[in-house]
Amino acid sequence: MNTPSASISHRVFEHPIRIYWEDTDAGGIVFYANYLKFFERARTEWLRALGFGQQVLRDESGGMFVVSETSVKYHSPARLDDTLVVTAELQNGGKASLTIAQRAYLRTPNQADRLLAEGTIRLGWVDSTTLKPGRIPAPVLEALK
Repeated sequence: MNTPSASISHRVFEHPIRIYWEDTDAGGIVFYANYLKFFERARTEWLRALGFGQQVLRDESGGMFVVSETSVKYHSPARLDDTLVVTAELQNGGKASLTIAQRAYLRTPNQADRLLAEGTIRLGWVDSTTLKPGRIPAPVLEALK
């Protein structure tokens, strides 16, 4: 089975995730909180694809993103060995915070993806030392929009 590669298309970033034993619960399905981890990985890879590795961004700007709010709706479970495609798309962007829309799809052999979970994640920008709110660096905002 082909594993999809990460891509940015029409400002929606896609990142592949394979489901391993460690991702599942006693019922053999993906533990619900792991979707937040999958969303985090997709956002991190999205920033990296735009040229902003999080460690470099923190080192060079002195700031970082922190999650301030999440909302997730679950539609269908994923299971061991499934291949997911997790998306990230800017829903709303301001000078100090972003709202990212995210979805996790089951990638099927015929490419008829099935929605498993969807949600929004609100990120705030803070000083990495004091954790006080700050402004998102202009190059990051430009790249996201």
